[in-house]
Amino acid sequence: MTGQWPIAEVDRVARLRALAAGVSGAAVTERVVAADLAAVWAVLSDFEEGFGLVEPDMRRVRVAASDGERIELDARSRFGFRARLVGTHRPGWLWLQSRFLLIGIAAAAEPGGGTRVAFTGGIRVPGRAALLPVGVRRAARGALDRLERRLG
Repeated sequence: MTGQWPIAEVDRVARLRALAAGVSGAAVTERVVAADLAAVWAVLSDFEEGFGLVEPDMRRVRVAASDGERIELDARSRFGFRARLVGTHRPGWLWLQSRFLLIGIAAAAEPGGGTRVAFTGGIRVPGRAALLPVGVRRAARGALDRLERRLG
């Protein structure tokens, strides 16, 4: 070998699994949906309209700032709670955190067709890399159901 190192690449969903593995209480829920990546990501990136249809706890979401991959969202829950979510948004990847929330979404085209979509997140334990795991899987399955209906 002439000093060249092998290059290993992981898709966005595998990256989300790896990040979630480092967060106590985090669970990743994923599913292959029968739509192409562009259509899936168009819904999930439409923060002020489509995102709230998939994530119903987000009653209202407004893009507060966006600079390249960095994004800030102001969100209001259906219970009236507010959050300033800050993170990274790029094609097929969304990682957002506020003081009390974490949201991670990844999407990658499947070789046989469709798009694999993965969700993680929940209520953060301030000052720790931990989430309260109550209802996280159920909420993610519901979000994936709503995404499929929206795309259908």
